[in-house]
Amino acid sequence: MFSTIIAFIGGVLAAAGSIIKKKPNAAELIDKMAPYQGIIGVVILFWGISGLIGSLTSISLLSAAPIYWIIGLITAIATFVVGFLLSFSLLSKYLFSKNETAMAKGQSLRAKLINYQVPAGYLLIVMSILSLLAFLRIF
Repeated sequence: MFSTIIAFIGGVLAAAGSIIKKKPNAAELIDKMAPYQGIIGVVILFWGISGLIGSLTSISLLSAAPIYWIIGLITAIATFVVGFLLSFSLLSKYLFSKNETAMAKGQSLRAKLINYQVPAGYLLIVMSILSLLAFLRIF
């Protein structure tokens, strides 16, 4: 349940620019979360890695409960991507800054993924809602 809340917040932060354009009154709430973007990004990055490992190790559930497994896998992928994008500035400051090659590769990967930040944010919002519904056994 906690991971669903964190994923939802990460999705909102990733799609913040688009959300503020559509709902200007949301800017105040998003601005309150923005200083914690890097920390939230690191948390959901590791949550995404954990989710990917969990999905791959529980692939046997694909035949027993395919919808839950697919929701889990897509949520893990979206969480990983959004986590990487949100935490990149924090990671580059503490991890990549000492190694120019790692910094260049990280910047290159981020440049490729940045176009997908808003769609990945919306996907993560939707998937966190679906995860919550699956957790509550709504469907």
